[in-house]
Amino acid sequence: MLADSALQQQLVKAVDCCVNALKSGGKLMFVGNGGSAAEAQHLSAEMVGRFLQERQPLPSIALTTDTSAVTAIGNDYGYEHVFSRQVQALGRRGDVLIAMSTSGRSKNIVLAMQAARSAGISTIGLTGIHPRDMGELADVSLKVPSSHTPQIQEGHLVLGHLLCGMVEKQLLS
Repeated sequence: MLADSALQQQLVKAVDCCVNALKSGGKLMFVGNGGSAAEAQHLSAEMVGRFLQERQPLPSIALTTDTSAVTAIGNDYGYEHVFSRQVQALGRRGDVLIAMSTSGRSKNIVLAMQAARSAGISTIGLTGIHPRDMGELADVSLKVPSSHTPQIQEGHLVLGHLLCGMVEKQLLS
């Protein structure tokens, strides 16, 4: 996976996107379902806490963690809107939405990406080899070269850790 030059180029673009947003006062927002939700929370925590180096906390939030918002929005508007409404409420031009889906077609992730684009928020999509609906909406597309869910999730974690480390390094240099 890491020998894929196209994926390497997209990772550099993703890092630049995040660094530019953070340097300009923006924040990172992470979304995902199931295992991808857990990875979204993990990676956001690496940004707010620290990854490898001691530094100031970085503004980042996983939109998967507010159970009251997720359940209220899901109940009142449908589960497909649990992230898009949070993006509309919390996102601002100059932020970055990092969206994770092994299938590339999770409706709530796709709608969150559409809401982000409408608000001038950059989008980074992490998918499997077939990005499907997310591919058209991602400013940067990190495609794990697999169609096997566990391998895609493992690839997302590797890419997420690389992203965290590279963002941290650029901000501290």
